[in-house]
Parts: sequence; structure tokens; C-alpha cells
Amino acid sequence: MADHLPPISDETLEILKTIPTPTLIDALWVMKWPPSYIHGARPLHPEMKMAGRAVTLRFVPWRNDIWDDMPKGLVSPEYVAFELCGPGEVLVASAVGPWESIGGDIKFLRLKQLKVGGLVTDGSVRDSTILKGYGYPVFSHSTTAKQGPAVMVPWGVNDTINCGGVLVRPGDAVVGDEDGVVVVPHQTVDDVIRIAREREEVEEVVKAELERDPGPPGRYYPFNENTWKLYEERTGKKPSRG
Repeated sequence: MADHLPPISDETLEILKTIPTPTLIDALWVMKWPPSYIHGARPLHPEMKMAGRAVTLRFVPWRNDIWDDMPKGLVSPEYVAFELCGPGEVLVASAVGPWESIGGDIKFLRLKQLKVGGLVTDGSVRDSTILKGYGYPVFSHSTTAKQGPAVMVPWGVNDTINCGGVLVRPGDAVVGDEDGVVVVPHQTVDDVIRIAREREEVEEVVKAELERDPGPPGRYYPFNENTWKLYEERTGKKPSRG
């Protein structure tokens, strides 16, 4: 997390949880930020919404010297990362391969005890039936019966990582729903919420008009001069034209 920024508040996280991930993507696109959709992170239980501050965990390929040098037991990097998590945090783990397991029921029981806000990985998880009962959102490439330690080991805690093709910094907002997971960079959060809220309002106006007067969406979507004119007529508001 950037030192000069205060942590994203729990109240802001609750607002983010109400905004669909496609709308957040659109808002970041308007702001000309790079794509922030974590490829491969699919919901284990789609009915759950998630928003939290990122705590990052980086796995690296297994190698003899890495295994020898890695702290183990209670100070293993994964367990150190777990203890940084609570209801307002999402653990984001970058795996070595999409089919490799980053953990299962015994490890992630601790996240249940901590009432973690969520778990996200571009790798896979084990013991999915049990994980579904733990009560927190889990987003992963897939589920697997494979073990992970023969392929990769936990190494970095709370540093900048690449997860599913997206850069994630500790403290970024991580938002998930049935469409997947979006990372909202910490410094953009307030502007993203503002733009996303306006876009939601514009889209509702457009959908209402297309219901009233059916026809090709291209009249108003993607947003164009007709869209802004319609929005202003229906709401009396001047759009930012994002």
C-alpha cells in the first residue's frame, strides 16, 4: 500500500460490494487505467459478493535451495499472510500454474477463524466441498485433487504481485461477484465509485428507453451523443461523458 494513503475504509468496501464488477471495469477504462480483471479467478460459490483490501501472497517454483531457505512452520509465508487478514481483507495468492493447489481445508480453516473477507488465486484449491462450507468467498482458476508443494512454495508476503495477469499491490481494493474479480487500485477508489455510479444511472436510463421504444441498442450504446442527450432529458443532470 502506498505510504501516503490511508487504508480503504470498511464503509467504502461496502459501497464497492454493491457495484457489479463489469461496471468497475468500465469505470477504470474511462479513467484510462489498464485492465484489472483477474483472469482465471472464478467463484467457488457464485452467490457470494466480495470486497476487501488486498493482502498478497506470492508462490514461486519449487527448487532445492528455495525449499531449504523458505521459513517453515508457523513462520511459513502463507501463514504469515493469513494473520494479516480479517473481515476487511482479501488474500490474493499468485500461483505458479493454474492447476496447482495453493491449499485446502486444513490451511484455509484458519481463514475461516479469522473471518476473512475472501480468498482469490489464479491457481486452484483443494477440498472444495469443505471450502464451500467455510462461509467466505473463494475465487480460483479451478478445483483440484493435486498437491502444490511438489511444484511451488509460498515465498513473498505483501509485496506487489501479478495475479491472473493483473498487478496487485497490498491495500488495493479487490471486488468479486459472479462475473469474476476486479482489482481497483487504491488511489482510484473514490473516482471509480463516482464514475461507476453515474454509469449505472445512465445504463438504467438507456434500458428504460429501449423497453419503452424497442430497437437496436446502437442508438445509445456504446454511449454516444444520443445517450447524453437522453440522460439529460430524463434526469435533468449533466453527464460527465465518461
